[in-house]
Amino acid sequence: MRAIAVGLLIVLCGTSAPAEERRPILDIHVHAFGFDQFGDPPPPNPVTGRRPEARTDEAAMQATLRELDRLGIVAAYASGPLEDVLRWRAAAPGRVVGGAFTIPGAPLPEPTRLRELFRTGELGMLGELGLQYLGLSADDPALDPYFALAEELDVPVGIHTGLSFPGTPYQCCPAFRTKLGRPGLIEEVLVRHPRLRVFLMHAGWPWLEETKAILALYPQVHADLSVIDWILPRAEFHAHLRALVEAGFAGRLMFGSDQMVWPEAIAMAIEGIESATFLTPEQKRAIFYDNAARFLRLTPEQIAAHHRK
Repeated sequence: MRAIAVGLLIVLCGTSAPAEERRPILDIHVHAFGFDQFGDPPPPNPVTGRRPEARTDEAAMQATLRELDRLGIVAAYASGPLEDVLRWRAAAPGRVVGGAFTIPGAPLPEPTRLRELFRTGELGMLGELGLQYLGLSADDPALDPYFALAEELDVPVGIHTGLSFPGTPYQCCPAFRTKLGRPGLIEEVLVRHPRLRVFLMHAGWPWLEETKAILALYPQVHADLSVIDWILPRAEFHAHLRALVEAGFAGRLMFGSDQMVWPEAIAMAIEGIESATFLTPEQKRAIFYDNAARFLRLTPEQIAAHHRK
């Protein structure tokens, strides 16, 4: 993957602030991947050009968990191959919440199995649903049993929208098409399942107007800012973010890093929000934690515990 951002990005690599000075951050979009998810050796970070040091799954996991701790990430919603998700959750049960994941080579569990994983708490989210990578749209009838289950159990759903790495159809995913990343493709799902809690991963970029239309018409829908908050040129990301905020959706935007195999991406994503000078401190706090806490329906006890960490 070639870098698609130009220039120097400031990475939060200094000593972390004392816990009492930090606001809690909830990362609603992390991946529990093996070190070789994208090949061995892992590819360089597409922005910095640095190659990950980890050469085992354990080392890759621990590197990310250390970053979560250093940066004050009190909860991370992590999706990936099921065995990896369960391993990460076992390593950090108070911090990692598992997500059901699908891309080519990683099918979703059958609905009956998924119901059990939700019942036991081994998984707490349906997503990331990388349907675009499979050549599917969200309104494909084959997916309806999963959305019905999520609606029944009141499980949040994260759907990939937008684009991917340059050359994706020629590499991992020949069925990938840009048109399948349009946010409007979830509309029929929302109509059929009005109680479904959905968030648009990557905030629908680059389809700004379509993202605004979905957010305006369906108040249960939220959006995460993952990957675009560190991989896009800063001006482009800030233009998208500013437009969503000015359209009145600051209370529906959630922080996500989309950390894959580059642990430093979490700090880069945080800086993407912190450097948005048009955001008020209250809006930043909402994006980093409050909006997700409300969307996820965290209990007062969970919120209090997060603020004590």
